[in-house]
Amino acid sequence: MGKTIGVISLKGGVGKTSSVVSLGAALSQMGKKVLLVDGNFSCPNLGMHLNIIDPSKTMHHVVSDDMNIEDAIHKLEYFDVLPAAMFYTKRIDPLRLREKLRFLKSKYDIILLDSSPSLNEETLAVIVASDELIVVSTPDYPTLSMTMKAIKVAKQRGTPITGLILNKVHDKDFEISLENIERTSEVPVMAVIPHDLNVLRSLSNFSPYPSNSPKSEGAIEYSKLAHLLAGEKYNEKRKLRYFFKRSVPKQEVNRQIFYTSAFSK
Repeated sequence: MGKTIGVISLKGGVGKTSSVVSLGAALSQMGKKVLLVDGNFSCPNLGMHLNIIDPSKTMHHVVSDDMNIEDAIHKLEYFDVLPAAMFYTKRIDPLRLREKLRFLKSKYDIILLDSSPSLNEETLAVIVASDELIVVSTPDYPTLSMTMKAIKVAKQRGTPITGLILNKVHDKDFEISLENIERTSEVPVMAVIPHDLNVLRSLSNFSPYPSNSPKSEGAIEYSKLAHLLAGEKYNEKRKLRYFFKRSVPKQEVNRQIFYTSAFSK
C-alpha cells in the first residue's frame, strides 16, 4: 500500500508546485511509481508545469462524478499526473478528494498532492487526504508567518508533518536562519533548496528540475528528501567534504535523526 503526501503552503510564490514536480521526478528516478495530483481546484497550475495546458480529463471531473479517477490520469515520462481544470463551471466538493484517492493507494508507491496557497476547503481537503505533510517555505518573515499558520492548521487536523522544504535560499545574512525557522515553527527543515535559475529554465521546458539539472545542489537535496520520504537511505557520494570543508548542514542532521528514528522501530 502506497502513501499520500501533501505539499502545503499558505503563501503563493514559494515554489510549492515546482517542489511537487521535483520530488515526483526524484522519486521516479529511484524506481518508485509516482502520481502527482493537483488539489488546487480554484487556481490549478500543476498541469501548466508539465505542458498539460487545457486537459479534458481532470480531478474536477472525478470529484463531481463525471469521470472515473483512472480515466483522468495522464501518463508522462517520469510519473503519472492527475491535473485539475482551469475552467470548470460545475460546483464541486474538494473534501471528496480523500475518498477518490483511496482506490489509487494500492497502485502507486507515493501520491504527491499539490495544494491551494490559501486557507480554504481545498487546502483542508489536501491535509485530510494526506498520510503526512511537507510544508514549503522561504526564509523571510511574511512567508514564515504563513508557514506557522499552515503548521497550526495541520496539527489541529492531526496529520503528521514530516518537515519543511526551505526553498529559494540565497544564503544571505538578511535571510532568516535555518535554526530560527526551526525554533519558531517547531518543525525540522528536511531540505534546503538554493535559488537557482535552472528551476525557471526547467519550467520553460515543461520538465522537472532534477531531470534538467541532476548535478545541481537543489536536485541533490530533492533526491535526499525523496529517499527520506520513501524510507530508503541516500548513498552520500560527497560525504567527506562536510568533514574537511565545513560543518554538517543542519538539514543533513535532521535527515539522519529521522532515519535513525524510522529504522529503529
